[in-house]
Amino acid sequence: MDTNPVDFDDVKRRMERTVASLTSDLGGLRTGRASASLLDPIHVDAYGNRTPLNQVASISVPEPRMINVQVWDAGMAAAVEKAIRESDLGLNPIVEGSLFRIPIPELNEERRREMVKVAHKYAERSKIAIRHIRRDVMDQLKKAEKSGDIGQDISRTFSDDAQKLTDELIKSIDENLSNKEAEIMQV
Repeated sequence: MDTNPVDFDDVKRRMERTVASLTSDLGGLRTGRASASLLDPIHVDAYGNRTPLNQVASISVPEPRMINVQVWDAGMAAAVEKAIRESDLGLNPIVEGSLFRIPIPELNEERRREMVKVAHKYAERSKIAIRHIRRDVMDQLKKAEKSGDIGQDISRTFSDDAQKLTDELIKSIDENLSNKEAEIMQV
């Protein structure tokens, strides 16, 4: 009767993937140097789907303060330009047909604060994703308890385990964020 209704290995894997995604997104927030990974969070409306920018264009870094984006399908140029401008990264591409030259602005105090806000947004999005996963686990446990598949004490134990994992990973997100914030604000 008392079986585990929740695959905790899968739950942990999903939560850790969320933290890994945040680490990747924060890695893209560069501190004044151009990097192709800076554009990783940008998704383009392509062919009816939200597609990562690097799947519709090639991205290169010809010099330390410039990123080039060469769109493969010239018909996608307008969508790519829109996605870059609306990305919250404060980038203004120079359009030359299907080639975009994106100058990376000097990191002054105001620009650093903008980058910190973007980092906070990424972290909050990750925390919300982890909380959604936890909520799904709690819902599964409630259903299993209500249907009599598990007892109340087993349900409480699993709930506590899910909460501990959630707390642990949210703490990890906060640490990643504070490290990135210090890196961005360092002059």
